[in-house]
Amino acid sequence: MSPWSCNVGPRRHSFESLRELMAKATPLRSGDELAGLAAATAEERVAAQHCLADVPLRQFLAEPLIPYESDEVTRLIVDTHDAEAFAPVASLSVGEFRNWLLRYETDQDTLVALAPGLTPEMVAAVSKLMSNQDLILAAQKRHVITAFRSTIGLPGRLAVRLQPNHPTDDPKGIAASTLDGLLYGCGDAVIGINPATDNVTAIETLLRMLDELIRRYEIPTQSCVLAHVTTQLAAIKNGAPVDLVFQSIAGTEAANKSFGVNLALLAEARDAALSLGRGTVGNNVMYFETGQGSALSAGAHHGVDQQTCEVRAYAVARHFSPLLVNTVVGFIGPEYLHDGKQIIRAGLEDHFCGKLLGLPMGVDVCYTNHAEADQDDMDNLLTLLGVAGCNYIMGVPGADDIMLGYQSTSYHDSHYLRQVLGLKPAPEFEAWLEKMNIASEGRLHEVGAKHPLLLP
Repeated sequence: MSPWSCNVGPRRHSFESLRELMAKATPLRSGDELAGLAAATAEERVAAQHCLADVPLRQFLAEPLIPYESDEVTRLIVDTHDAEAFAPVASLSVGEFRNWLLRYETDQDTLVALAPGLTPEMVAAVSKLMSNQDLILAAQKRHVITAFRSTIGLPGRLAVRLQPNHPTDDPKGIAASTLDGLLYGCGDAVIGINPATDNVTAIETLLRMLDELIRRYEIPTQSCVLAHVTTQLAAIKNGAPVDLVFQSIAGTEAANKSFGVNLALLAEARDAALSLGRGTVGNNVMYFETGQGSALSAGAHHGVDQQTCEVRAYAVARHFSPLLVNTVVGFIGPEYLHDGKQIIRAGLEDHFCGKLLGLPMGVDVCYTNHAEADQDDMDNLLTLLGVAGCNYIMGVPGADDIMLGYQSTSYHDSHYLRQVLGLKPAPEFEAWLEKMNIASEGRLHEVGAKHPLLLP
């Protein structure tokens, strides 16, 4: 491998591999500093970005950042690459690709056709050269539409995951939070519970409770209990009503192994969910969550920067045609994204990269209480993601998840974003809100004690 080098001012900077060049071209973040991969100075970062701009996109096919022989995610990326789809940009450098993405002529149809020809490394590379506004402009061109009982990702729509977590998995507490969220018009993406336990019996109890609620009120949405995939498979075998199968995933084989999963297990889970035939308007049955820093925290990053590892996880997700993909952007902590500035940048990167690869991206706009961030930072990121065309966000009671112990977005926040940007819920869910006299024309109605959702 030939080193990459360029001059910045009076100094010449050299980078011994494409992996090193990618890491040092990344906008500053604490995770890469922790891993010893970040540029030592702002000058070195600029030099790396200059060099990266001249790298041919083809180079990422010739020089895998993680060896093909030792990583099944690399093998998936290489073996599924579509050379014909790649052809329109095959002659471009990374910098030229950035300019190509921002052209007027590069539109939805163009990006849909291109997606199978892009590798995660190409997409990660171009994102490192883009400003925040570049990431927003390019992402909003791309609509990724998926469906199960509701249709997610249509232009002019913003969905919400209703997240009614409870520290003891108390069904009554979860039901109360769920009803509250529904009355705020949330839940069209999914009603998704992070369980406090991975016990199969407890998971089945929550699944049956949500299924009864959805069937009783004919809610055009889907449920998910975010237990480990093996627990969900056990629940399916026991006859539990599973709509979506969830799993956290990462961008390397070793990191996924730390989660207790591999590609074969994910394929088994998808087949099991499809066999139930529970969708009404579509059959996207998988729900994946990711987050920058997961591979590093598992000691499984192979010297690759955290953002590139994150985008490699999107190749795993893409392979299984999910309904929802969610980057939990500030959840892992300040060791990986130190402050509001880094969290905002990472959220825009993740959304752009996922959309470019053809994923139905949502973002958990969030932070932990020991990060140098606050709710104003989250309001800013929420607004930017709305402009960028994010498929869905989280709806957490009071924006404070009392089970997971982090700060996210509230039921109210969806109304702010829908109002300020003129967005609507998923069409099936919008019709249900009107039928149930919960909302119409984007406005919530006052709900009395005799509303059907509040009766025994």
